[in-house]
Amino acid sequence: MQNIIWDPQHECMLRDEIGQLQLERLQATLNRAYKNVTCYRTKFNGLGIVPEDITSLSDLAKLPFTTKEDLRLNYPYGMFAVPLREVVRIHSSSGTTGKPTVVGYTKNDLKTWSNLVARFMTAAGVTHDDVVQIAFGYGLFTGAFGLHYGSETIGAAVIPMSGGNTEKQIMIMQDYKSTVLVCTPSYAVTIADRIEKLGIDPKTLSLKVGLFGGEPWSESMRREIESRLSISATDNYGLSEVIGPGVAGECGYKCGMHIFEDAFIPEIIDPETCAVLPPGSVGELVLTTISKEAFPMIRYRTRDITSLDYDVCECGRTMVRMKKTMGRSDDMLIIKGVNVFPSQIEEVLVAIEGCEPHYQLVVDRKGAMDVLEVCIEVTEHIFFDEMKKQRAFLEMVEKKIDSVLGVGVTVKLVEPNSIPRNEGKASRVIDKRRL
Repeated sequence: MQNIIWDPQHECMLRDEIGQLQLERLQATLNRAYKNVTCYRTKFNGLGIVPEDITSLSDLAKLPFTTKEDLRLNYPYGMFAVPLREVVRIHSSSGTTGKPTVVGYTKNDLKTWSNLVARFMTAAGVTHDDVVQIAFGYGLFTGAFGLHYGSETIGAAVIPMSGGNTEKQIMIMQDYKSTVLVCTPSYAVTIADRIEKLGIDPKTLSLKVGLFGGEPWSESMRREIESRLSISATDNYGLSEVIGPGVAGECGYKCGMHIFEDAFIPEIIDPETCAVLPPGSVGELVLTTISKEAFPMIRYRTRDITSLDYDVCECGRTMVRMKKTMGRSDDMLIIKGVNVFPSQIEEVLVAIEGCEPHYQLVVDRKGAMDVLEVCIEVTEHIFFDEMKKQRAFLEMVEKKIDSVLGVGVTVKLVEPNSIPRNEGKASRVIDKRRL
């Protein structure tokens, strides 16, 4: 098994060396955040804490959490720790309302980001001899750009194909001799479907490695992708609020994703009590950035459920491994790589005359693609209206939801009182996917 390590100095550090480096970088990050970010200064002062009080990694538990709500309240630039003139890149992700989460990068941040992505790409088997076809959508989403610059840092050739246009993707794979595919796992299966329909033998392609992220996927889906595309399929993890892709990634042994602990301090907490859990426990992943300049995140609650394994991997990397995420501690869904909150859809619906305040989201997987159906109770006037008017109303609602989410949905109109009522918290989501 090929096992090249991009940055052995950091990826193979002894555990006590990792801890010492983390503490030094944490203290510097806390000082910068306290001085330059009003939100953090207010949180710290409210608890009677100053950065100097944090003298060990165990003291991290004394610090307040950061949540998406903090980012929303400080939209757009309130969480930046540097002046805007020092920010050279701005990305964003969807938030719990119509306002996105805005993140910034300095020149040094971009260099750090590129090197972190180069680490997990190298761990997956990518080298400077490869041709990397990126089928993530380019734009404010961090995925495509993260993998793009990571590839270039390694010295690989990049084809910035972006998403969609599957037959052209396949033509380029054939003609340009692409060796690495970057996309969501569900889109990889869509490509495999199309390859079969076109009568192409995947072994005639030059593909050897697939780097897949942006949505949850199972080991059975991994096996399917590897078999049907004749590649090695690896998982990676990241989120825009923390840096984008580059938080963690699998090596060739595929026994968990190595978290790059010289850049992030991971914790696992009980999502209900917020208590820090011992190593090996299943809980919510919390991340603290310790190398970012523009947008430091202190104890950011990712809401992703996982566990951490501190045993040294066979590949020689000493950094902790996180298991595939097992779900969420909030109500967020990931549809086609896009974060979707029921509250986003609710905001659209309550503003539309004729929609009742009762709805249900049904998530399913048709073939390899996630599909989202929004069942909406409407007034009797709308429900029993003539088909032409009902169709126009339906299309209007679909367009409004699409414009907010950035992902297409199917809307189904149902008559009043047909969606089950629950006492307490409404059952808004039915997830039929089998990951």
